[in-house]
Amino acid sequence: MSLEALIAFNLVLLAALASPGAAMLYTVKKTVSAGRRAGMMTGMGLGTAAACWTLAAFLGLESVFALFPWAYGALKAGGALYLIWIAVQTWRHARAPLNDAPTPSARSFAGGLLVNFGNPKSMLFAAAVILVVFPKDLSAGQITFVVLNHLALEWLFYGILVTALSAPAARAGYLRLKPIFDRIAASLLGAFGLRLLLER
Repeated sequence: MSLEALIAFNLVLLAALASPGAAMLYTVKKTVSAGRRAGMMTGMGLGTAAACWTLAAFLGLESVFALFPWAYGALKAGGALYLIWIAVQTWRHARAPLNDAPTPSARSFAGGLLVNFGNPKSMLFAAAVILVVFPKDLSAGQITFVVLNHLALEWLFYGILVTALSAPAARAGYLRLKPIFDRIAASLLGAFGLRLLLER
């Protein structure tokens, strides 16, 4: 495995992370509504799930999905319904004041895991990138290194994002516009969920 291949893999991952999607929107919503710790744990959950999808791609899970398309469909439907459920709850509580009780770290982490585990397209994306970037004969140690590298990159990205969003000015701005922001977030999360549910 060459350094150039690893750099190419990281650049593609960073481009994907920076593209607005359900994971980023969920992190933003969680951070500005529940605070820095909840945002960090959400990002760690998202990153852990994404790295697991990369490991699954190395292990050939896309072949299993090709043999058993119902498994892929069931996982995708579950993820879509979870996003839609988040969207409905966000819309319903848009005008409710924030609950100042801290969100349990395990709950925030699990929420991040569920959002990314419910999107098996992440694994197909990872498989495509791996196929293009890396040779086929990677050792177990090299695969482990790539997966841990992916995990570190995800955690670093979400750590920077959450740190920026948890600034007092960002939180104050969210509180002023909470009903509007929450309904925009709910609409986008719902749209992501519907797209995931309806895509073939």
